[in-house]
Amino acid sequence: MIFWELFIAFLIPNLLAYGGGPASIPLIEHEVVDRYEWMTQSEFSEFLALANSLPGPIATKMAGYIGFEVGGILGSIIALFATVAPTLILMITLLNLLQKYRDSPKVMRLSSFVLPAIAVLLITLTFDFAKSSYESNKLIPTILMIVGSYIALEKFKVPSIIVIAAGLLIGGFLL
Repeated sequence: MIFWELFIAFLIPNLLAYGGGPASIPLIEHEVVDRYEWMTQSEFSEFLALANSLPGPIATKMAGYIGFEVGGILGSIIALFATVAPTLILMITLLNLLQKYRDSPKVMRLSSFVLPAIAVLLITLTFDFAKSSYESNKLIPTILMIVGSYIALEKFKVPSIIVIAAGLLIGGFLL
């Protein structure tokens, strides 16, 4: 039964996530933390921070790790398949259709409606992480990390990978 749950837990978010890996993160979080309770919010947040610091697609890294933790090697394979199967099948099936209608005003309008929804999901995830950080590290370190990251990214144009690595190092020392 656990393998079926793993398959469903990663298939549904990847079927519904329009916009790639970042759009699927809140949906995977709901399945893994809230629905099946395989991880706590804090564990998910820590793993997501680590996964973001590694190269490659975030959804597959999450599927591989969580699948392995829940169901071993077979669980990892099933979660990875559930993650990539919808995209693979849809890409193969719909590639010609997309090429044919890519300049259609309806297709462009669809994207303009979906992108704000993705932004709201990412903002919600950010607030969840800030809350989790506040609960484990208290107010001052949380505010310093948020403000420091924002200033580094926006004012000094530091590459995000460096900000993430610095956050991991600082978090390691604070914890």
